[in-house]
Amino acid sequence: MFGNAYPGARKNTFSLLSRVDWMLLVFALPITIAGLVTMQSYGSESVYFDRQLLWFVLSLVVFFACSFLDVSILKKTNVLVALFISCVSILVLIFLVGHTANGAKSWFSFGGFSVQPSDFVKVVLILMLAKYFSRRHIAIGEVRHLLISAAYMAVPFLLVFLEPDFGTAMILGLIWLGMALVAGIRKTHLGLLFGIGAAAFILLWSFVFAPYQKDRIRTFMNPLRDIHGAGYNARQAVIAVGSGGLFGKGVGYGTQSRLQFLPEHQTDFIFAAFSEEWGFIGAMLLLILYGLLLARILALSLHGASNFETLFGAGVMILFISHLLINVGMNMGIVPVTGITLPFMSYGGSHLIMEFAALGILSSMRRSTRPIHPEDLTKEFEGL
Repeated sequence: MFGNAYPGARKNTFSLLSRVDWMLLVFALPITIAGLVTMQSYGSESVYFDRQLLWFVLSLVVFFACSFLDVSILKKTNVLVALFISCVSILVLIFLVGHTANGAKSWFSFGGFSVQPSDFVKVVLILMLAKYFSRRHIAIGEVRHLLISAAYMAVPFLLVFLEPDFGTAMILGLIWLGMALVAGIRKTHLGLLFGIGAAAFILLWSFVFAPYQKDRIRTFMNPLRDIHGAGYNARQAVIAVGSGGLFGKGVGYGTQSRLQFLPEHQTDFIFAAFSEEWGFIGAMLLLILYGLLLARILALSLHGASNFETLFGAGVMILFISHLLINVGMNMGIVPVTGITLPFMSYGGSHLIMEFAALGILSSMRRSTRPIHPEDLTKEFEGL
């Protein structure tokens, strides 16, 4: 009796484990652990480590929960609309009861923990755009689809921009732009849209912006022009990255972060803190891990069962690439400081849960991978 039960239980366990794309975890976990090790090296400020460890455990739970999710639920229009409206409502609510930090009213505060709703909006926007573009692939060249898809992005974009959280707003714009290009939006339509935006900026610069506003924009675009003021953080990050040398100073010996010269060394500038301790070799290994993770996401996207899965994977890839390039660029002084976190590594529970949730959804989509026949494509491209 017992001999028959055990193989069946083992088979069920193996079936459950096979639903998870373990390669995503193999590449994401070392990056997250690198962030935890860097936070632990701060010594007396290890409160960041303790809290991030809790968020990490919760993020893993979310990853596995999303891995067992039925993807067909996320394809339902009423589900996506409900998620989108909920996110927009929460962004509106944040203006009433939100917590202000670093000049932006972007968080809900619960005791010693804070939640940033705009992080979850990124995944919901990717799902919305994947649904919209996958249903209109044949007629995607029509300009109305460019405008309607842009409207989906514009609503949360404006709410986040007014917090003000320029960095997150920029990420939302990049997600829309990248997914529109992947979906096949005509380049001429995009060029026209950017032309209108550029003309509007020129008019604002010439007739609306005050001198102090222009100066802020100049400093934003080139923070190192004011190293004792707005460019101080960027300057200290560049020093930290350079002082790491080839092999780094060793864990716990990064003077820029430990001696408080480098502000926000647990969030915006954790790459600089890591590079100072691990050096050029460590930074390269970290970037290789990111590259392997992105390659796995690309592989899952290309083998999606339908355009929805493919576009969602592309959106997640665009999200991570945007965060990675902007954050590393900030730390090296070649990109304006926008408060963009380093995926899986920066301190903060909201973005960590969002990132592992996105990976979990990708993992669940892997189970439905199948070849698409012409008759299936016809059904996929039907309008709502």
